[in-house]
Amino acid sequence: MTMPEPNDEQERPTRERRPEDTVLWVDQQIRAAIDRGDFDGLPYTGKPLPDRLTSQTDPDWWLKGLVEREKITGVLPEALQLRKDDTELDATLDRLARAADVRDALETFNQRIVEARRQLAGGPPVITPLRDVEAEVTAWHARRRARIAVAPVLPAATPRRRWWRRRSA
Repeated sequence: MTMPEPNDEQERPTRERRPEDTVLWVDQQIRAAIDRGDFDGLPYTGKPLPDRLTSQTDPDWWLKGLVEREKITGVLPEALQLRKDDTELDATLDRLARAADVRDALETFNQRIVEARRQLAGGPPVITPLRDVEAEVTAWHARRRARIAVAPVLPAATPRRRWWRRRSA
C-alpha cells in the first residue's frame, strides 16, 4: 500500500533539527578530512602557535602576519617608502651595469620624491632629499672601480682540445 503524497492542505512531517545533529555532522566531516590526509603537513603541527598569531593586544596581528607570510612590500605611505628606498638606493645602483641605467634610476627616484611632495594626502612628511645625479654617478663609478680592484683575478682559460679527430682518408 502506497501512501498518498501530501498536498498543500496537509503538512509534511518535519523533523526538528537538534544541535547535537550538527555537531555529529561536523565531527564526521573532520574525521573524513583526517582520513583523506587534508591536515597532514600543516605549519605549526605539534607546536604552540607563535605570539604574533595569537596576540590579543595588537588589533592588526592578522594583517602583520599576512604581510610577513606573503612577503608583501610597497604598502607603506609614500614618504616612508621613499625613506626605505633611499637607504637601499646605493645597493640598487651597484647592481646596474651601465652609467645610463644609473642615471635613469636616479631620475626616477628624484621624480618620485617630487611627486610625493606635491601630494595633498595626509601622512608623514616627505623628508627624503633629492639625489644629485652626477655626484651619484661619480660615486657609482668609484664603488665599481673598488669592487673590480678587490675582485679575484681568474686565470686565463686554456684552449680546449677538440674531442673529435680528423678521419684519415
